[in-house]
Amino acid sequence: MEVRPEILIIIIGSAIVTALPRVIPMVLLSRLTMPPWLGAWLGAVPVAILVALLATELLVANQRLVGAEALPALIAIVPVFVVVAITRSLMGAVIAGMLTVSLLRMVW
Repeated sequence: MEVRPEILIIIIGSAIVTALPRVIPMVLLSRLTMPPWLGAWLGAVPVAILVALLATELLVANQRLVGAEALPALIAIVPVFVVVAITRSLMGAVIAGMLTVSLLRMVW
């Protein structure tokens, strides 16, 4: 299999552009001592992103609020929020959501 040079350049460039915003802050912040409140705030960022993504996905479709057809998904979000609140684990939240939606689709 042959890779064209321009495709290889695009792949390498994409890898660099993706890695730099992650590596630079990690290198800079690893040398600093953060106050506890900043560490707690940064720890809440993944959960806030998850809630924002889920809320828009579950409540809005075609730029309108969803109706009763989204009821199983809205019910499934409750265990996800419980798992996130207790464990602060995104992987646990994904697993809880998948299991709940699967069970609801079998029953609903």
